[in-house]
Amino acid sequence: MDAQKSRTVRLLFFSTCYSLSRFCSKLKHLDLTSCVSITNSSLKGISEGCRNLEYLNLSWCDQITKDGIEALVRGCRGLKALLLRGCTQLEDEALKHIQNYCHELVSLNLQSCSRITDEGVVQLCRGCHRLQALCLSGCSNLTDASLTALGLNCPRLQILEAARCSHLTDAGFTLLARNCHELEKMDLEECILITDSTLIQLSIHCPKLQALSLSHCELITDDGILHLSNSACGHERLRVLELDNCLLITDVALEHLENCRGLERLELYDCQQVTRAGIKRMRAQLPHVKVHAYFAPVTPPTAVAGSGQRLCRCCVIL
Repeated sequence: MDAQKSRTVRLLFFSTCYSLSRFCSKLKHLDLTSCVSITNSSLKGISEGCRNLEYLNLSWCDQITKDGIEALVRGCRGLKALLLRGCTQLEDEALKHIQNYCHELVSLNLQSCSRITDEGVVQLCRGCHRLQALCLSGCSNLTDASLTALGLNCPRLQILEAARCSHLTDAGFTLLARNCHELEKMDLEECILITDSTLIQLSIHCPKLQALSLSHCELITDDGILHLSNSACGHERLRVLELDNCLLITDVALEHLENCRGLERLELYDCQQVTRAGIKRMRAQLPHVKVHAYFAPVTPPTAVAGSGQRLCRCCVIL
């Protein structure tokens, strides 16, 4: 897109936001996903006239900075859901502005906002005690300090997505579990430092847990699954469990999961110690469970001289 066209698009979006502000004062729900020409000025226009806004999706609007967020939340103090996925210019100060003005906020998505650090999350938690859903996936700078802040300030938390937050440990999740008993869904994919200790704490303190992703958590073992399956959430609530690339999981874990009578979906891709026979035995007890797994075809032995060409079943000659 040349400079002139780009300027035209920016003016169009500014004009649209100005019109929304002027003529839609009762607007409550606005989705601007991937409107990449949205700028800080656009948000200022929205904030001046759409003060009843409760839901705003700005995902992948990557020109937005802390200044735009400040302008927005000063005017739209009743926001309950704010989606900022892929707003890669946002820094901790943006969360400070949200904390200062959005005390009704219950859902915040910060996926792939990679500049966010513990400082911003701590600030956020101090002012947004009603948070029920928080996505921090891809915020790779975060440590247990963020989990501590959530545990001490956000007891209503139901959904936490922290995929690819590779610095989080058992210590942080222990404090979180002991204080956030309403947790229903957790995405901990690639939280590579956590062990069975985290599962033990979730089993004890989070009886409402329904969906748990542990993909690529390579320190999880059958013993952790035992505690999970014998817990209140395992017996009554657990519906989805993702264990892709958990290399220490074996058929023994599947035997434990037979206690999870409500389980609906189990992900086992690249769990190399799980066998077809183990899955078959589990499904005999839980026939309604959808199990997703992959078993690489056995490669035939190398052809001897003079015989025809042989290929494994996953190969195709083009």
